[in-house]
Amino acid sequence: MPIPPLYGHEGIRHRLVGAIASGRLPQALLFEGPPGVGKQRLALWLAQALVCEKPGNPKGLPDGRGEGETGKGEPCGECQPCRLLLNLSHPDVHWFVPLELSKKGGDADKQVELVEEALGEEMAARRQQPLYEPASGLASHGIAAVRLLLRRLALTPALARRKVFVIGDADRLVPQTGAEAAANALLKALEEPPADATFILTTAAPESLLPTILSRVVRVRVARLADSVVTAFAQHELGVTGQRELAQRVAVADGRIGRLLADGNGRARGVEAGERFRRAVEGGPARRYEFALGLQPFQARGGFTEMLDGLLEQLREQARSGGETEKVVAAISQVLAARSLAQGNVNPQLVAAVLADDLAERA
Repeated sequence: MPIPPLYGHEGIRHRLVGAIASGRLPQALLFEGPPGVGKQRLALWLAQALVCEKPGNPKGLPDGRGEGETGKGEPCGECQPCRLLLNLSHPDVHWFVPLELSKKGGDADKQVELVEEALGEEMAARRQQPLYEPASGLASHGIAAVRLLLRRLALTPALARRKVFVIGDADRLVPQTGAEAAANALLKALEEPPADATFILTTAAPESLLPTILSRVVRVRVARLADSVVTAFAQHELGVTGQRELAQRVAVADGRIGRLLADGNGRARGVEAGERFRRAVEGGPARRYEFALGLQPFQARGGFTEMLDGLLEQLREQARSGGETEKVVAAISQVLAARSLAQGNVNPQLVAAVLADDLAERA
């Protein structure tokens, strides 16, 4: 099943195809903006424009513009490279997304193999269901993923004249175990990219990226979408027809199509539980231990992981708002470590108590 068409962002699209036509498109770009505004879909659209054989002759667009109104250089959507990309099968377009590996490898080569396998499975799942939910709180870009990227970077393009690397949620390079190694390895590729390679990074938290990475990319701000665009997506791609439901979902989305796809109930529960946990951390030792003992002492993968994901969302929002970044990044790292422990046979009460103490020390 092909991925859905790109909705909105006409101004950015016009500037990007103009840069392609004039030969001025930077080799490394960073699409930054709120979660769910379509940064990765826009990145895939740009990759499609770079490999398209008949740019400037697209089929009708979902935002209501006809062929005569499209910008010169927009991908046609009909040639073989376009069809391959829309089915996530183009051999020269490499989409790296954060992964939560179920297996652990031994040596470095085995770890790269596991990442390649997991990434292939994820792409296969997205071909079956292209409307995907956000990555879990534990998913990340590890050093093995960057090593896989560097291996593919060294290959000669198989079909197009260039290779395109889309790195979704690039902020997931940090913080994590081995984060510095992963980010620095990527940095080396960005410093001197091959002439036939283009990098497109996306993030909702640019402050979480290494300053040296930010200095080597051209930053492109991707803004929220108009309600009319979100409405069109909900109607055409999700089949929402009831006016009341449509209005409610568009209002909750707040200009972010991705919010239409997320599990709203699980996310809301997680955010609420994460906020209760933060209040307990601030309330002193007694409140912290009372909260921890109130959790179920088993089944850490359920409500406990929802709570940690909600807490991660709040911390990342705090990082985006420009607070005490160093402390917030350290707190995110601690929550990610707790989230990793929650994947095993652990007692959520114990993990929550230790995490609460660690966060209180850094408050």
